[in-house]
Amino acid sequence: MGVIVKRKGMLLIISGPSGTGKGTLVKKLMESDPSISFSCSATTRAPRPGEIDGVHYHFIDDTAYDCLLSEDAFLEHATVHGHRYGTLKREVEEQLASGKNVLLDIDPQGAINVMNHVCDYVSVFILPPSFSALRVRLHTRNTDDPVEIERRLRNARREVLNIGKYHYAVVNDDLELAFSQLQSIVNAEKQRTTRFCPTILED
Repeated sequence: MGVIVKRKGMLLIISGPSGTGKGTLVKKLMESDPSISFSCSATTRAPRPGEIDGVHYHFIDDTAYDCLLSEDAFLEHATVHGHRYGTLKREVEEQLASGKNVLLDIDPQGAINVMNHVCDYVSVFILPPSFSALRVRLHTRNTDDPVEIERRLRNARREVLNIGKYHYAVVNDDLELAFSQLQSIVNAEKQRTTRFCPTILED
């Protein structure tokens, strides 16, 4: 084929309130699309069952976090539900420079921080079908106590007010439908001419 293709890496931000199922959607997207690289954030919270250090998060203590903060190592950082999180700037920049599409699975506070400091990105906000459904999901997850669940619900009501700051919104009521919509967004954005630049050659 007489086409030379150049691609620029895409920064994909997927965010939403805790319990909306964005982690499941991110996992399915990563499994289906080898062009996407996951950005592993640092956090001071303890690992949940099944989470692996260096894969899901870099699990560090407050001293190590403070050290990274003093080195200006974070693209964004925030305190969420009593724990500190930060996206490592160097990891993201290196992957984007190599042409990879980098996915940030971060909370709304962190997502807005990134969007305020980065020009070229694609942002998707994941919503639950209702707050009552979100409450059920948080209880079903069985990783938080009742006080923590109520705090997350209060935060969710505030977080959804910022939906207009995102490029896209997906309601995760039916998982397969939500995943199909997310895939469509990603595939369309890959073909945007700011990232996809094909050159047609003479025969």
